[in-house]
Amino acid sequence: MPTKLSDYVAKFVAELGVDTVFAISGGASLHLIHSVHANPRLRLVCPHHEQAAAMGADGYARVKGDIGVAIATSGPGATNLLTGICCSYYDSVPVLYLTGQVSTFRSVGDTGVRQIGFQETPIVDICRPVTKYAVSISDPSRIRYELEKSVAMMRAGRQGPAVVDIPDNLQRVLIEEDQLEPFEGLDRGEIRFAFDEPARIELLKAVARAKRPVVIAGWGVHLAKVEESFLEFVESLNLPVALTWGAADLMPENHPLNLGRFGTHGMRHTNFAVQNADMILSLGSRLDTKATGSPVNTFAPFAYKVMVDIDANELAKFERFDLRLDLILQTDLREFFQHFTPQDLLTARYPTSDWFSQNDRWKTVFTEFDSKARAELASGVDPYFLLSELSASCPADTLVLVDTGCSIAWAMQAWRFKLGQRMFHDFNNTAMGWALPAAVGAWFASGGTQPLICVVGDGSFMMSVQELATVMHHSIPVKIILVNNSGYAMIRQTQDQWLDSNYVASSNQGGLSFPRFSTLSEAFGLEYVLVDADCNLREKLEDVLAHPGAVLCEVVIPEEARVIPQVKFGRPNEDMEPLMPRRMFAELMCLSADSVES
Repeated sequence: MPTKLSDYVAKFVAELGVDTVFAISGGASLHLIHSVHANPRLRLVCPHHEQAAAMGADGYARVKGDIGVAIATSGPGATNLLTGICCSYYDSVPVLYLTGQVSTFRSVGDTGVRQIGFQETPIVDICRPVTKYAVSISDPSRIRYELEKSVAMMRAGRQGPAVVDIPDNLQRVLIEEDQLEPFEGLDRGEIRFAFDEPARIELLKAVARAKRPVVIAGWGVHLAKVEESFLEFVESLNLPVALTWGAADLMPENHPLNLGRFGTHGMRHTNFAVQNADMILSLGSRLDTKATGSPVNTFAPFAYKVMVDIDANELAKFERFDLRLDLILQTDLREFFQHFTPQDLLTARYPTSDWFSQNDRWKTVFTEFDSKARAELASGVDPYFLLSELSASCPADTLVLVDTGCSIAWAMQAWRFKLGQRMFHDFNNTAMGWALPAAVGAWFASGGTQPLICVVGDGSFMMSVQELATVMHHSIPVKIILVNNSGYAMIRQTQDQWLDSNYVASSNQGGLSFPRFSTLSEAFGLEYVLVDADCNLREKLEDVLAHPGAVLCEVVIPEEARVIPQVKFGRPNEDMEPLMPRRMFAELMCLSADSVES
């Protein structure tokens, strides 16, 4: 029996296990959207901007640990997806983006003109550099092949998004499902190095001879879904762990092996541990410049460095930055952990030693130093106190989505993770406005069974404020913690460092304006709570969390609040601002090439 092509697409999506599709209507996508709506296995969620649709699908995929789907029309509808597509691509998140396109008989073809059909845009060419696969359907009989290939490419090796562009006239073509050509295997795959026996033995030897080892855990641990294997591995070897932002929730705060988060906006004591290490084992982190600092070759200067990653290009990039990796293992982490027996781990187990005590001392000294450096603020709420109290108030199964800027930096330094809490962020694209639509996606991905928190600065909130309507339409009980510092604090901190604290385009005086958030909340029908002082903060937060519906909790923090500590560009990661007294720094950062044991 003939099937309408758009109905086949909807059925294909449902059979992937996807139950929610994010879409904004448009003339070239109507058949796809109507088919999704008509499919009883699919829920249609309609945000108010295509960027929000893309970010909703991205958040859905991150929380579900599988594919997300978004639909947009041709032209501006499709191009509005692009920022969300980049969020998926740079964080290796598999999202299928379906775009409508002008009918094939209105296509520019080989005419050389810019546009023939209304809103015609070459979205496949635009998106190809930031997708695993991008294709435009020109033959309806190829729809099964191209959809299956897109999914295979999205999941192969280092994951990522795909774009399938479907012309309007082809969406309504009738096809015979049993005559459609299937896709049978990748015609281009990821190059993989074998994890051979010599490499395994060399890694175990490196661990066994280390005096100051540190394991780095990255977002790839979550992507590979090997959280339990990772914990078993490091606990068996008794190795301390430094966490990237993408793996910040991998271990509870009180785990004895958890050193904390490191990097340019990490914790000072964790940076000291990494920079003083004599052996680094990086698992599932691409070791970007947030992790290594700048120049890149200042990273862990005295350590024997082992990097395990699925992407050969990430492993090879360090040559151009004059950073030596001593052992390179290109493999999926699921395969990596299978190569070690319990006896292997027992033999190489690291003994409890002075290294653990040293890290405890650093943590005590630096926590006190940075607490004093955060000068008492004249008014409003201390953001570090806010995030600490919020983390204490949130249940262990809470999903926390944090937007970019100071909000994520403060969260990574102040949040105290409980076992089971998950924190999500678009770690590498760091798009302003991501968290609120991603929280909508997270709600549907979790089946509405977990407490949901969205932490967002006032600047980022304005990028997606229209999605409050989506929240209320679907009765999503998200608790939005709006960190209001009257502008862009992260930009102001950069302007402090380099531009004489001239807050152009980052403050009210510099050209930014904001609404009255209480009135805005009333317009959308949300419960509104104002917090403008530290007193009774925990009690107010617990009241917010206990409310059965959506809440906009505006927390007023001082405009002068900054991320403390952080690394100024050009300094190594251990030398964070505010700078420590040079004598104190030299005594604590005591390693030199001569002092490292061979």
